[in-house]
Amino acid sequence: TEVGPGDTVRVGEVRVRAVPALHDGRRLPVGAHRAPALGYVVEGEARTYFAGDTGLFDGMADAVGPVDVALLPVGGWGPYLGHSHLDPARAAEALTRLAPRSAVPVHYGTYWPIGLDGVRPHEFHSPGDEFVRYAAKRAPEVTVHLLGHGERVRPEAGR
Repeated sequence: TEVGPGDTVRVGEVRVRAVPALHDGRRLPVGAHRAPALGYVVEGEARTYFAGDTGLFDGMADAVGPVDVALLPVGGWGPYLGHSHLDPARAAEALTRLAPRSAVPVHYGTYWPIGLDGVRPHEFHSPGDEFVRYAAKRAPEVTVHLLGHGERVRPEAGR
């Protein structure tokens, strides 16, 4: 089901609400087609925010609303992340705006331009650990779950 910001779709007992994101809507390398950049709030036993690709934006907390868990991107596919992406420090700033009970860093360490892993491995492997450190300083009340590939956690619902 195609959605835009503010649209809601029900899947059984789960409600999925599309929320805005700050990211270029082009779909390269296929062409110049644009689509709205979106994140999603999934509401079931808990409210989980999957940010997708986004940067910080004014009104982020209002658009997302109260959430129990935030899945935040902390890296990307190259050595430079522009303003429409979250790096570890900007993701920690997002925690201060969103105030979830817990957070999981995502979108790092899986896709990297060939050759850069050997040249700049810290930029590939370290964003999760860096996010943990920034989050501890900026949002110490948020529990951060640093997961390895294939690991999972079941954070408690709150609010």
